[in-house]
Amino acid sequence: MTASENPFKAKRSWTQFRGKLGVGTFGAATYFILFCAVLIFGQIAYKGLPTFFKSEAPYVNTEFFTSNPEILRVWHDAEGNKFSMPDKDFDIWREKNPDAVILDPHALNYSAGGIAGPLVGTALLVFFCMIIALSIGISAAIYLSEYCGKGRIMSLIRLSILNLAGVPSIVFALFGWGIFCHAAPVIVDHVDERSLFAFSIGSSYLSFQGWGTSLLAGSCTLAIMVLPVIITACEESLRAVPGGFREASFALGSSQWQTIRKAVLPYALPGILTATVLGITRVAGETAPIMLTATSTDKTDMPMQALQNEGVWAFFTQSVQALPFHIYTLAKLPDDPLSKPMQNGATFAFLLLVMGFAFISIVLRNRVRKKLKW
Repeated sequence: MTASENPFKAKRSWTQFRGKLGVGTFGAATYFILFCAVLIFGQIAYKGLPTFFKSEAPYVNTEFFTSNPEILRVWHDAEGNKFSMPDKDFDIWREKNPDAVILDPHALNYSAGGIAGPLVGTALLVFFCMIIALSIGISAAIYLSEYCGKGRIMSLIRLSILNLAGVPSIVFALFGWGIFCHAAPVIVDHVDERSLFAFSIGSSYLSFQGWGTSLLAGSCTLAIMVLPVIITACEESLRAVPGGFREASFALGSSQWQTIRKAVLPYALPGILTATVLGITRVAGETAPIMLTATSTDKTDMPMQALQNEGVWAFFTQSVQALPFHIYTLAKLPDDPLSKPMQNGATFAFLLLVMGFAFISIVLRNRVRKKLKW
């Protein structure tokens, strides 16, 4: 060793090189995923934002958010000029111009109007789905975590729940279509021909004929689909609460339910809200379950109209529109530039809706975490 050489200087070795190579590989993979996400979301925003705004005052395209989808009528005149307008405006224009020459007329379904119906329908499906799924999921998680042991049967039940989380959504869709749409019980005055069987209850009948394609059937199907994720996440958050909390509660004379309600659930709430985020992001983008159990393409009324005119049961048993199915319908249209604004705007609005639900859940989770100190 020479006099000028520093004895404390770190020497390069193959181990250090492999460490730096590993860190670089992990970092590159992370930033590549972020780059892909930014690229995808940026492209959706770039194509969808022009539909949200217009060149003249008030600059915000309020009609896009307040009107239902309509048919777009497209035609040419004798000089070859191309015209297009919504179906309602086309009928008015046709009455005012009976002698106008219309050549090559064709229609683009749901390429005009707005997304008010699909937007409200998606929000209702997610809202009622999460109410059902959280009620059942948290109850099941409490039972598995606090009341059950670790025997072979319970391990088999937990394994079954984990396996259900990987079942394709189309399987849940067919299950919901068969059970909720065609076999669920309902009280009616007259038994329908499609009823599996019925029981007489006074002047009415309990008929197993299903709820049909409806908001209730779609919400229950989505709830069953997301239950495995919610049960697993909630059980893990309940198990993460220190056992000393339970022991201290028992030492003060509390019952097991009082201990769960006062000493366990409040501290597991952030994890439960995390499960809510996972559930929302899972169900909000599903197309197959709502396509078979909840949606109708020809519906023009808003869901709240049934509640005002026919009552609560009619509200839950009506079909609704939904943004995922609306986007799917638009994607099957012929490749026409006139349908692109609706396609891009609906996709961007759907992305914002899912992000909005997730953001609300994350904010609530963070606020709860700040209040809990343990």
